[in-house]
Amino acid sequence: MKQIPCALTIAGTDPSGGAGIQADLKTFQELQTYGMSVVTSVVAQNTTGVQDVHHLPVEFIEQQLESVLSDMPVHALKTGMIANEPMMEVIARYITKTKKKVAYVMDPVMVATSGDPLIVEEARHFLKKELLPLTTIVTPNLPETEFITGRQIESTEDMKEAAAYIVDELGAGAALIKGGHLQGRAVDFLYDGHRIYTFSEERINTKNTHGTGCTYSAAITANLSKGLSLYEAVLHAKKFVTEAIRYSFPIGAGNGPTNHWATRIK
Repeated sequence: MKQIPCALTIAGTDPSGGAGIQADLKTFQELQTYGMSVVTSVVAQNTTGVQDVHHLPVEFIEQQLESVLSDMPVHALKTGMIANEPMMEVIARYITKTKKKVAYVMDPVMVATSGDPLIVEEARHFLKKELLPLTTIVTPNLPETEFITGRQIESTEDMKEAAAYIVDELGAGAALIKGGHLQGRAVDFLYDGHRIYTFSEERINTKNTHGTGCTYSAAITANLSKGLSLYEAVLHAKKFVTEAIRYSFPIGAGNGPTNHWATRIK
């Protein structure tokens, strides 16, 4: 029997199913990867926003990590919502243990689509200084890119320069800067330390984009777990998330969720 690709998500929940661990596991399943999860925070959330958050004790997060990593194969992992510095410290320790053989995708989740903050201010600096250098790839949107770099991003050239800065100066393995907040085509730039790749798809006119960042990064993680190159992982993930947005669901009173089975629609 050939090796089963296995992917782990370390993130918060979304009971409405569009983002967070729920979106990650749906994406893993659609891309034929065995998905596992470590919950950092339990979030009361829907398409209109975040109503409440309960952070799990750091000791229990560590126990979850130990349970998975001591028993199950993990070929790629991603982090999403990590709310505070103690959580990041324990996660960084476990990622360091697995870094030589496990691809690490960071979705630097800071604010929900609704605008609700998901990470405390001081933890943002720890993420930048301690977690970022451990990544195989980091996938910030434009507001997250502006925080990480301290620069204003207003153009595609700004995006390319930011990608290079995050890798060459801050130590990330690679950076995928997502252009969802700009106008025109949905263009993302990947810098792997050697060259910049451009991924361009049509911009879908919809407000139903709840969970797009989670889904995109989860798709990259799933693809890496199957042994795809970084370029191939992003290329296929970009197409996956574009279709998920194209066939997104107009449900809920706010920003509806993306469609994780969209690529199966004929």
